[in-house]
Amino acid sequence: MKPSAQKIHLCTSENGVRLAYAVTGDGPPLVKAANYLTHLEHDWPVWKHWLESFSASHQLLRYDERGSGLSDWEVDKFSIDAWVEDLHAVTLAAGLDRFPVLGISQGASVAVAYAVKYPERVSRLVLYGGYARGFFHRDLTPDQRLEAETMVNAIRLGWGKENPAFRQLFSTLLMPDANAQQQHQLNELARLSARPETAARMEEAFYNINVESLAPMVTTPTLVLHARNDMCVPFEEGRRLAALIHGAEFVPVESNNHILLAEENAWTEISNRIQQFLGSAPKSSNTPEGWSELTERELGVLDGIAQGMSNRQIAAKLQISEKTVRNHITRVFCKLGVGRRAEAIILARNFGLGVTD
Repeated sequence: MKPSAQKIHLCTSENGVRLAYAVTGDGPPLVKAANYLTHLEHDWPVWKHWLESFSASHQLLRYDERGSGLSDWEVDKFSIDAWVEDLHAVTLAAGLDRFPVLGISQGASVAVAYAVKYPERVSRLVLYGGYARGFFHRDLTPDQRLEAETMVNAIRLGWGKENPAFRQLFSTLLMPDANAQQQHQLNELARLSARPETAARMEEAFYNINVESLAPMVTTPTLVLHARNDMCVPFEEGRRLAALIHGAEFVPVESNNHILLAEENAWTEISNRIQQFLGSAPKSSNTPEGWSELTERELGVLDGIAQGMSNRQIAAKLQISEKTVRNHITRVFCKLGVGRRAEAIILARNFGLGVTD
């Protein structure tokens, strides 16, 4: 897939900020909450494997953070409330009613806040490399506080310079195991994504995020993933976030990188786990006829069947009535052309559903 395959649109948030969003792929929707260092026209070299993987099984919607990329650069306000309303604006503009949300880094905090404010719109939450409390809300030593303030000032002073030395500091924290070309790509994305002063203000705003009081209010099924040796967001912050969300599944992966690289085993692992959690099956010539017609709810019911659940257990898990479950099962069997529960279980497990470990 190439950048030319995406369709870019513009919309306006509640407070008048113009936001650029792009849609790639086909299938059920998946919304990626905005995170730092994006530009819809220039982020492919860094994020290619992420974008291609999820666009292969979903209609992926992503957008540029206010103040960056193709969105408005002249912005007065950076806050969790503003970012939540930006996410809401692009999903409304795209005509989406209910969808899973992928939150990466500080995008995870925004996804949490969005799921609490608009629970009826979020079917599942996937949070990678995220945190509930920004840097300034952690138990910092004076040296750690100085380090954070120094990083903000380094961005402010050196972000836009041709010499990548200042940006290299940031890139090394995000992808310490990247090769020279990968580091260069991230450096360039940083330079192109936002003005130095804006990038510094955004970084400072991220440090002030705190959704610790909101996370326990999440009722959406949630998957939290975090690299053990993340140099940018400590592993403990990922564990803390998962512990705050009732019933969240936590998946640690072996990596030093905040932005996982395509060649890492960790990337393959989290990509597969996310696809399984979302109930997505990779496109294949063997995909059964009717699979693409299954709705998000029908996939949820089929996943329960594949786990060996009874109708009552599926109803409790999805918070619907047993009668509704039976109706969904009838439609699922009809679409997939199966007549018995055993046939549905075999088919579903062949395509990634029913995985519980």
